[in-house]
Amino acid sequence: MTYCVAMHLADGLVFISDSRTNAGIDQISTFAKLFVFSVPGERLLVLQTAGNLATSQSVVNLLRQRCQGDGPHLLNVTTLYDATVLVAATLREVVARDRSKLTAGIDLSCSFIVGGQVAGEPMGIYNVYAQGNFFQATPDTPFLQLGESKYGRPILDRNLAYHTPLDQALRCGLISFDSTIRSNLSVGMPLDLLVYRKDSLEAPARQRINQDDAYYQQIRRQWSDGLKKLLAELPPPPYG
Repeated sequence: MTYCVAMHLADGLVFISDSRTNAGIDQISTFAKLFVFSVPGERLLVLQTAGNLATSQSVVNLLRQRCQGDGPHLLNVTTLYDATVLVAATLREVVARDRSKLTAGIDLSCSFIVGGQVAGEPMGIYNVYAQGNFFQATPDTPFLQLGESKYGRPILDRNLAYHTPLDQALRCGLISFDSTIRSNLSVGMPLDLLVYRKDSLEAPARQRINQDDAYYQQIRRQWSDGLKKLLAELPPPPYG
């Protein structure tokens, strides 16, 4: 299983992905699920993936290979929308190719978040379904999730808005991951994250947060202690 979050905020974009991949309780591995395509000063595109690992890796590898060719690719399309169309088409291509060679019953599906900014265009994030269709986040719902979303979504719903500052949004995202990891063993560390500031058109350093990261451990303890304290301070129920 996977958990990925992307946030489209007034000041920029936040992307966080876990890295756990499991094909059974005794086959747990670490694979990156966050990928960057960039031209400094001209564009930053970020892909996050969930689902069949072979399919998602094939899609990403094809997209990278085609960046060396003459046709449309992620480093020359003129809008983020066009980049999302290209990712969706490549996803359908890979699934159709592999489905014809495999026996029935194998789930080849995967999904993507595509986000970023191209010079002269606004920022954005899109959710690409396994079938290749997609939708865009809006200021009313400024975040997208992939994979095991239910445990971390209440944190985002209660605390995240379009005008939330980037540093606060990042804290919110990390707590969303902590809640998910506590409740589902198929989502796990390390986490990959990237914070992009509006109109910078530069690829910031991608950060990897491991289990022993001091800041992550501090905020998860503080969040847990704060919830316990708040629960104890709530007024007693008038029932029974």
